[in-house]
Amino acid sequence: MVDRSGGDEAIGAAEVAPRSAHTGSGSADVFISYASPDRGVADAVCGALEGGGLICWVAPRDVVPGEFYADSIVRAIDATKVIVLVLSKNSADSPHVLREVERGSSKRHPVVSLRIDLAPLPSALEYFLNTSHWLDASASGVDSALPKVVAAVRHLASPVLMEPAHPIGTAKSEEKLASHPGMAAPASRRTSRSLIAIIALVGVALAYFVADKFWLSKRVTIGSAQPSASSMTSGASAAATNAGGGTAAFAPPAHSIAVLPFVNMSGDPKQDYFSDGLSEELLNSLVSLRGLQVAARTSSFSFKGSGTDVAEIARKLNVGAVLEGSVRKDGGRVRITAQLINAVTGFHLWSQTYDRDLKNVLVLQTEIATAVTKALQATLLADASTVVELGGTHDPHAFDAYLRGRGIEVISKETNLAQIAAFDEAIRLDPMYAKAYASKGMSLGRYAGSYESASNARHVMEEAHALSEKAVQLAPNLAEAHLDLAESYDRGLLDFAHGMAEYERALTLGPGDARVLGSYAIFLARMGHADAAAASAQRAVTLDPVNAGSYHSLGYVFLFSHRNREAIAAFDRALSLDPQLHWAHGLRGLAYLGLGEFETARQSCSTPPPSWVDQLCLAVAYDKLGRKAEAQAEVSQMKAVQGDAMAYQFASIYAQWGDMPTALDWLEVAYRLKDPGLAWLKIDFLLDPLRHEPRFEEIERKLHFPS
Repeated sequence: MVDRSGGDEAIGAAEVAPRSAHTGSGSADVFISYASPDRGVADAVCGALEGGGLICWVAPRDVVPGEFYADSIVRAIDATKVIVLVLSKNSADSPHVLREVERGSSKRHPVVSLRIDLAPLPSALEYFLNTSHWLDASASGVDSALPKVVAAVRHLASPVLMEPAHPIGTAKSEEKLASHPGMAAPASRRTSRSLIAIIALVGVALAYFVADKFWLSKRVTIGSAQPSASSMTSGASAAATNAGGGTAAFAPPAHSIAVLPFVNMSGDPKQDYFSDGLSEELLNSLVSLRGLQVAARTSSFSFKGSGTDVAEIARKLNVGAVLEGSVRKDGGRVRITAQLINAVTGFHLWSQTYDRDLKNVLVLQTEIATAVTKALQATLLADASTVVELGGTHDPHAFDAYLRGRGIEVISKETNLAQIAAFDEAIRLDPMYAKAYASKGMSLGRYAGSYESASNARHVMEEAHALSEKAVQLAPNLAEAHLDLAESYDRGLLDFAHGMAEYERALTLGPGDARVLGSYAIFLARMGHADAAAASAQRAVTLDPVNAGSYHSLGYVFLFSHRNREAIAAFDRALSLDPQLHWAHGLRGLAYLGLGEFETARQSCSTPPPSWVDQLCLAVAYDKLGRKAEAQAEVSQMKAVQGDAMAYQFASIYAQWGDMPTALDWLEVAYRLKDPGLAWLKIDFLLDPLRHEPRFEEIERKLHFPS
């Protein structure tokens, strides 16, 4: 398509009420998109196609006199069967070509790209071409490539190959040809659309995945024979046999889906927080609906920027469908493009683009969640919006501040404070924003436990608790608010009875939330319910299978259930996923201590950089190995750096050293300071030497552990 002035605005207006495209002989088979410097190539392509009996629409030839230019273009794209793109540096630089390709993608039209030079592609254009046919004429010349163009278009436009119409519609997905030297490979995972409409349509498409009755898009190699009907197998049966025939079938659970982080199309890496945050909100919307199995955020987002194939991601996450997309934010508006992929076959089931005001983003999430649910044939609530929009905001600035806070990785006191400040801003902009209160409470609780002095930590914990209570007050059915309140009662206030009630309420509201399951599992283990704890932790691993934290939590549960070998295996798996998860080294060392393998424990706990868990482990291991001076040195260093904040840990160490009076003294200090470590007292094997001491029994009694 030639470049034209005012094109972007005109196309945006024309999208409101598209009509049927028309040429001199009716709707065209092919729309030719090009930049004006490449008009000669476009004319040659058009001539070859029409010589082959295909009807082309090309500007300016087919623009009807008196019509608005952009109106004609939009109607022509909507009515065509195939897009042929003359791909060059000129078209890569043309915003009008990008608009045409994006429009064609939103209408699920296959694209045949004729590449006439090897200029790199901008990410926006590359994104929309990630499933198109690529024909390279950069070396052989346009004339030699024209017969292949004609064959490709004839194949794609043939009524025999066109997919049957369906009220939902399915996305065409064509086989990507191998990349050529010097050519920027199309991105494997990029898309974007508006949140709520996406969830709605995704659901409908996923229903076809469950029933194996969706219309499969054709993956066509130019010049290959037409696929036979027998080759159009269902996803499950197609996955059951691979080239070697020796691997087990990939049979993911019904109603299972992963949401990959949507690509930031703004061109500004600083906007990643928004695209990631919007993706996470969409994921949480799906988690909140009953009947869906949604891969947890950490596992899904671990593939960001990896270039991993969707099929491999699906196998690692054990899901039957993958939703991916892209986000472009411009002031108060957002453009979201999304596509749903059948993870078993690799075919696209659906794609759509949405332009929305950010004030309507909650409505968008509801639409998307509803569609996903319908698609998976899961039970849909009468009013999904009451669940999906729970605890959210209609203020776009508050929403942005909230996503900014969620996007901050807390690795220091400064980043923790920056996160709290972002949530403060969200609350200031919308004092009824329940999710912002819950997130600030969680962040403030982390600050109290990690950076606040022992004397002031209790006060900060109480402030965090008040925020969690406010979140529950604003959104009584919000699972994450109840989870944050549970953790505040449990580890902040040491009120285990109320903590248990809140954990159980969070689990009732979010039975498919991996964070809820993992936290509840550790709580159950600390309360002595080992079997229920293991079941909950293993369910969290199922939902979050490539998250080192899931295995870390499972290891914790096994460790404090006296299942030390299983704990070691879980910590090993966690470290294989994230070698920097240093607490896992120390906790694995504690498991070896429990087995009496003191030298192996020492080695595990000596992995730098040291954490307080490593130091605790080493203080005990050195003592058991007869290296008393080194054991004492570890404790001296802990006291110098942490002081009374490690009171509970000092009680554990002195108990293992056999110094009962000193251990009990430190335990009483821990109780006076309401040390969060006391939450482990009921099952902590390091304190076993103290259990029959009257002073210990008195402290345990005053903590009121539930039975």
